[in-house]
Amino acid sequence: MKTLSRLFLPAAAGILLSLHAFPQTGGEHGFLTGSWLGKLKVQSLELTFILNFSFNEKDSLTVTIDSPDQGAKDLPTSKVSFREDSVLVYSRKLNGVYKARILKDEGRMEGTWAQGPYSFPLTVIHQEKPYAVNRPQEPKPPFPYLTEEVSIPNAQGGNTLSGTLTIPEGTGPFPAAVLITGSGPQDRNEEIFQHKPFLLLADWLTRHGILVLRYDDRGIGKSTGNFSAGTTFDFATDALAAFYYLKTRKEADTGKIGLIGHSEGAIIASLNAASNKEIGFIVLMAGTAVPGDKLLLEQTALIGKASGMNDREIAEAQKLNGRIYSVLKKEKDTGKAEKKILAILQKSNREQQKKGDTVASEKELEMQAKTLVAPWLRTFVALNPFLYLEKVSCPVLALDGELDLQVPPKENLEAIERALIFAGNSHYETVLFPKLNHLFQTATTGAPDEYGKIEETIAPAVLEKISDWILSEIK
Repeated sequence: MKTLSRLFLPAAAGILLSLHAFPQTGGEHGFLTGSWLGKLKVQSLELTFILNFSFNEKDSLTVTIDSPDQGAKDLPTSKVSFREDSVLVYSRKLNGVYKARILKDEGRMEGTWAQGPYSFPLTVIHQEKPYAVNRPQEPKPPFPYLTEEVSIPNAQGGNTLSGTLTIPEGTGPFPAAVLITGSGPQDRNEEIFQHKPFLLLADWLTRHGILVLRYDDRGIGKSTGNFSAGTTFDFATDALAAFYYLKTRKEADTGKIGLIGHSEGAIIASLNAASNKEIGFIVLMAGTAVPGDKLLLEQTALIGKASGMNDREIAEAQKLNGRIYSVLKKEKDTGKAEKKILAILQKSNREQQKKGDTVASEKELEMQAKTLVAPWLRTFVALNPFLYLEKVSCPVLALDGELDLQVPPKENLEAIERALIFAGNSHYETVLFPKLNHLFQTATTGAPDEYGKIEETIAPAVLEKISDWILSEIK
């Protein structure tokens, strides 16, 4: 599962906000033009915050916001105003406002970023050059293979997937793989924090003689359908449709087509392999074999600790989340579940208020309750991947990094192995990579706030292991 910081911008990059430009005189205020960068410190987290000022053709000032550490770029704002020595930038969608004093001669602004009930000091400094992240592994054309844009109908889901097929040089037919993204709305490259893991993985595998299909999630990019209404089981039908599409391609060796899934995508690969004996192999990247609610509670504790939460705060968060997950599993009526969860959140709010902590508004609690009863989470907390893995008979490669805080590696790799033993499957291998995080980057702590700061997209040893194992296993 992918997780971004819950403390700043929305999880999905590319959210467009309504933009209202307010007339200003560009000449004397030209010093504002360009990027202003600062560091937003929240507990142990430090997030890069960028304001981009520009004047449009009507000489009106516009501002966009970037949060590179969270993969958010060019987010428009709702209101911009400034006087000679102060500026205000407001985002309705983010429910955030930046108020600052302008120190023109020093090239900086000193102020505060307020979002919802929270407020943080923030100083931004004018940049001589636009801020850019370095992603040295990102493949660049020309490519030594064929690339084809394809459409994949999913009759069961009533949607059409848009994807990219990369075909190795040579006569073929080639072994083939479908790449399945992790949780949350993902494009075909599984882009996050300006990393493109699936672009890199597809490029690597294709250069090593493996045909690869990757696709935009339903309702994302060029794919049709409603992502927000989907569950893990719905997304599994998309992956299966992609698998059957590959079986129609003359370039693919129909007996050697497998599934490679990351995080929730690994669960989807397991679900499909359990019921479909045509699948040639599966690769589970940061896959899980424990119940969904247990996984999420462990994830809360590990990420909370890495983010600076103390033991009491972690215990309280787990207790709150545990009560919510229990409602989601037991109460089948969505309306009743929402009311019960709202009551739980309201009680927690009152307890926090008594301690003098900053609390959410009633409207924010109502929005949280509505979000928590979404189909995906209701399904995920009750899902136990172990029950499907113990029915998988095809070859399996399960990989994880020892610093993965989203899918605890030791526990889950051991559970995957137990499930495959119960299945009577002797064609499997589990690998734990030292010093790698949930995205298979070489990391220091494994905390999600490192993801965007690390230049490496996928450790080379992981890429080599996947291609070597596939080419060895399919013989």
